[in-house]
Amino acid sequence: MELVLTVVAPPNAGAFSANLREVFTSVGARGKESRKLEAGEMAATDVILEADDLAALRGALAGAFADQTVDWCVQPLEGRRKRLLVADMDSTIINVECLDELADFAGLKAEISAITERAMRGELAFEGALRERVGMLKGLPVAALQQTFDERVRLNPGARTLVRTMAAGGARCVLVSGGFSFFTGRVAQACLFHAHRGNILVEADGVLIGEVGDPILGREAKLAALQEEAKAQRLDLSQTLAVGDGANDLAMIEAAGLGVAYRAKPIVAAQADARVDHCDLTALLYFQGYEIDAFVTD
Repeated sequence: MELVLTVVAPPNAGAFSANLREVFTSVGARGKESRKLEAGEMAATDVILEADDLAALRGALAGAFADQTVDWCVQPLEGRRKRLLVADMDSTIINVECLDELADFAGLKAEISAITERAMRGELAFEGALRERVGMLKGLPVAALQQTFDERVRLNPGARTLVRTMAAGGARCVLVSGGFSFFTGRVAQACLFHAHRGNILVEADGVLIGEVGDPILGREAKLAALQEEAKAQRLDLSQTLAVGDGANDLAMIEAAGLGVAYRAKPIVAAQADARVDHCDLTALLYFQGYEIDAFVTD
C-alpha cells in the first residue's frame, strides 16, 4: 500500500540522526519520494513510501524516533485529509484541567488533582472519579466558574489555527469533553468549533450542589459522539480525526481514521496512531498534508 510519513520538528530541534532508509528496509518498505512542506518556523517533511505492514513500520519508526525531538505520523496516503475533527478539551485544546482549577478556588486542588491524574491514566473509572470530585466542590459559588475561565483557561498553541483551517477545508469540528459545558461553550466559541458536548454542573441558589447531570459524558460517550457525528455527515470513520490526552479519550482515538495523542498519558500514547509531544497542534495539519499557506490564522 502507498503510505505517507510526515515528520514535523519544532524550532531549534537540532539535526535528525536516524537513518530512515535502514528503517524502511528492515520492514520491507521502500521510499519513493520525499518533499519538504512549507512550515514556517517548524520543519515538516513528507516521505511517500510503499509498505505492506503498517503496524510493523510504525513499530520500527517508533524505535528510530525515540530519542529525536520531532513528531511524526505514518498513514495511508489516500484519505489523509480528514473531514471530521473530534477533539478533547482539557489539556488538549486548552492548557488546564478545568475541574482542577475550580478546585483551587475551593482550597482542594491537591486532593482533586490527584484523583484527576489517576483517572486520566486509566487507574480509576472516569464516571465515579468525576462524581467524587464534583461532590467535593459542593457549596462553591457559581461565580468561580467564570473566574476560572477568565484567569486560568488559555488555548493551547495552534488550537484555533487547527480548527479554523480544517473548517475552511470543509471539515466539521466538534469539541467533546468529560469536563463541563460551561467551559466547552466558551472554548468552542473561541476556537470556532461547529459544536460542543460536555457535562452539566448542577447548581442552585448561586452555588454548586456537588452533583453532575446525567448521563455523564465519559469514554463511551466520546466514542458515541465520534460515531454519531460521522454518521450525520455520512462519513466513514476512516475520514475522521480524534485527538486527546487521557484514558477517557482512548476509545475515540482508537476508532478514528487517525487517532492522535497530544502530550498524552502513557496508556493513550501507546495506542494512538500518532503522537504530538514536541510541536504545537498545527502538527495535525501537517499530518493531513496542509501547508502553511493554507493555514487560517488571526
